Amino acid sequence: MKARRAAKATLEYLILFAIGGGVYCLIELLWRRHTHWTMFLAGGLCFCLLGAINRRYEYGMSLIAQTVIGGLAITAVEFAFGLVLNVWLKLHIWDYSGLPHNLMGQVCLAYVYLWQWLSLVGIVLNDWTRHWLFGEQRPKYKIL
Repeated sequence: MKARRAAKATLEYLILFAIGGGVYCLIELLWRRHTHWTMFLAGGLCFCLLGAINRRYEYGMSLIAQTVIGGLAITAVEFAFGLVLNVWLKLHIWDYSGLPHNLMGQVCLAYVYLWQWLSLVGIVLNDWTRHWLFGEQRPKYKIL
C-alpha cells in the first residue's frame, strides 16, 4: 500500500515536471525565439516547486504571498542553473550582465518581478492540472 502510494506520487510529479518543462520551453521560444534543453529541467523543477508551496499551505496562504515566494524560488533556481551552466560549464545560455541590478549576470531584479507574475500563472496551472488529471480538490484562492 505504501509503495503504491509512493509510486503514484512519483508518477504525478514526473507528469507535472514534464508539463512545467514543456510550458517553460514554449514560453522561452515565444519570448526569446530559442531555448536550451536544460531549460526543460529548470522549468520542470520550478513548476514542481510552485506546486509544493501550495501543497505545504493547502490554500491557507494568500495567492499574493505564494507568488512572492514562487518568484524568489524561481530566481534561486535560475541562479543555481546559471552558476552551473553559464559560469562553470561556460555554455552562455543567458547573460543579464547588461541589465541593471544583476548578480553575476545570472539573475536580475527585473526578472525577479517577471518570475513573480509567471509564478501566478504556474500556481494556477499547477492547481488545475492536479484537479483535472489527479482528481484533487477544486482550487480555491485567497487573494490577500
